[in-house]
Amino acid sequence: MGKVIVIPVIILAIAFTAFIYYRAANVLRRIDKMLDSAINNSFSEDDFTEAQLSKIESKMYRYLNAGKTARNKISKEQDAVKALVSDISHQTKTPIANVLLYTDLLNEQSGLNENAKELISNINIQTEKLNFLIQSLVKVSRLENGIVAVIPRENLINDLFDTIDFTQAAMQKHIELTVEKAGDLTAVFDLKWTGEALSNIIDNALKYTPDGGRVSVSASEYEMFVRIDIADTGIGIGEEETAKIFMRFYRSPSVSDEKGVGIGLYLVREIISKEGGYVKVGSNIGKGSIFSIFLPKN
Repeated sequence: MGKVIVIPVIILAIAFTAFIYYRAANVLRRIDKMLDSAINNSFSEDDFTEAQLSKIESKMYRYLNAGKTARNKISKEQDAVKALVSDISHQTKTPIANVLLYTDLLNEQSGLNENAKELISNINIQTEKLNFLIQSLVKVSRLENGIVAVIPRENLINDLFDTIDFTQAAMQKHIELTVEKAGDLTAVFDLKWTGEALSNIIDNALKYTPDGGRVSVSASEYEMFVRIDIADTGIGIGEEETAKIFMRFYRSPSVSDEKGVGIGLYLVREIISKEGGYVKVGSNIGKGSIFSIFLPKN
């Protein structure tokens, strides 16, 4: 009699276990489907009926649905920023160009006293600064909002070095600028944007190196990276400032009189990080600095 009772109990237990397993498997399949649709950016509340979902599925559904709403909002905000950047870039070109044109025309007028000439020169300098600031902000905004994408691909380091055009600027300050050829060394980077990053560092090196100094550019190969060093014999950077110089708009009090708005090195870090690389700096006050760009290899 006891055996007769035990057998149905065992069958019932097996059936219950199979039911629980089947139900759990269905839950996992539906959650997996939700996650796949979210990853593919195709999640839609119409694909899932919350009333038919388990408690855990309902939480996942609400979480993913909220994420989709947030992404849509961010996308709309980015579109608004893109439109604003485009408007700023377009609307400021003509007035700035006109101001520069008028200062050139004023300079050509005869009979101007020294005070008038100085005022015209100051207007020209400040307008150039404004133009530089606006163009820098446009570049940063386009980069941050994906209007202009960094597209890394395998390139020769020498092709990057060929974009360097600072011979005239170095000669004006009697600075010895040397660029060591890198042979057939390659790395993965966007040639145009990395050229801009490298140029920003070299421009700073020339700006903050006294007349008669040296600036050198070289490359060396590591197992996973190619390292590009930009070394100078300039004024150097204090240890307490090395973490700040890559911040947007940061300018050291010691160089406040020099031309610049504190965007260049921020752009450098943004560009190189988007390529999967990084930037380091080593410096000693009064002895110079070495900026090192690490670009990934294939």
